[in-house]
Amino acid sequence: MVSSPPVAADDLVYNIKISSVGPANVTGSDLIYEPDTMGLAMKLHYIRGVYYFGSQAFEGLTTLVIKEPMFTWLNKYPEVCGRFRRTETGRAYLKCNDCGVRFVEAKCDKTLDEWLEMKDATLEKLLVRDEVLGPELGFSPLVYIQLTKFKCGGTAMGLSWAHVLGDAFSAVEFMNMLGRAVARYDLGRPTGLAHSHTKATTPNSPQKVIDDSVSIKRVGPVGDHWVNVTKCKMEAFSFNVTPTQLSHLQSKLSPNGTQFGAFEALSAVIWQCIAKIRGEKWDSNVVTICKGSEQSKTCDGTLSNSQVVSVVKANFRILDANPSELASLVQMGHARFYEFEYRGQRPVSVSYRIEGVGEEGAVLVLPGPKGDGEGRSVMAILPENEINELKLELKREGLMA
Repeated sequence: MVSSPPVAADDLVYNIKISSVGPANVTGSDLIYEPDTMGLAMKLHYIRGVYYFGSQAFEGLTTLVIKEPMFTWLNKYPEVCGRFRRTETGRAYLKCNDCGVRFVEAKCDKTLDEWLEMKDATLEKLLVRDEVLGPELGFSPLVYIQLTKFKCGGTAMGLSWAHVLGDAFSAVEFMNMLGRAVARYDLGRPTGLAHSHTKATTPNSPQKVIDDSVSIKRVGPVGDHWVNVTKCKMEAFSFNVTPTQLSHLQSKLSPNGTQFGAFEALSAVIWQCIAKIRGEKWDSNVVTICKGSEQSKTCDGTLSNSQVVSVVKANFRILDANPSELASLVQMGHARFYEFEYRGQRPVSVSYRIEGVGEEGAVLVLPGPKGDGEGRSVMAILPENEINELKLELKREGLMA
């Protein structure tokens, strides 16, 4: 028996075409949008999302038909279609000049089922553009939409989103609004007008991003190339936690009857696993938690970096702690990942990650795949040399096979 050689990652997705999509209406030449201080603090981060749809969602649609509702959709988001400029003092702002977003088309030789069975988060970079803002900041698109068609039907829609526009909850609602545009619902007034002017302003005094300086670390000047350079290669990997696994974990953490939510339970165990592989060299008693604010629960499509950023400090050694002691320290809301509906079809799976994070890494806890009940999907972005060790620790905890 002769086995076929493995397919190179670059050969899995091919026939890539790039074009642009803009709003149907002219915004006007003088409108600008000023990101708030939290938005500018997040400017080196990028959110990448991939929505996997069955064959019925995009079956028989031409590129022109797919783009048509996008014109109406982008009418609502003049800031998304803009490009960055700077004031005389150097503060960045967006000129809403209707330059639009990039639209990418591609094909894949794998079927949708084959792709999902590979369970390789690193390959998802082929389904969403891995772009950053700069070095030509004034010409850099803030959003890319990639449509990848799988063999025998099935489509992945990838979103590349500059975090300066809004947090992950905003990105999710941005995509949900596309579904409403496809269904020809009224999308309401354009967003961002409260932050829009005809002239850039200069704050009289520097604004504080957050009171606790531990939660957000200052980086050196990056000029017009908004990319975070790390000393080590960062890698993403994901795994699904079934409802049975999650229930067992929650029971194990609740010997005294205290009930912990899915996010709290998973965060506690993952926090301790990372502490084990990093050992004493890591300040594992402090983590940063991001959760949705009350504003992020609205469905009007408003974009903002309104996530609540907080610091969790434990006054005991994480390595020796009972995970239930950690679980009581963290909280997290839920984003509506599976409410993006295209022609009546919802995604069978959704994946999100954050690029540009520091060497400490990041972990995202998302709703599980469609049909998985109350399960969860976990995406971890960590230094490459920690991935295998973390997988071993997660297996010991019963979270990975």
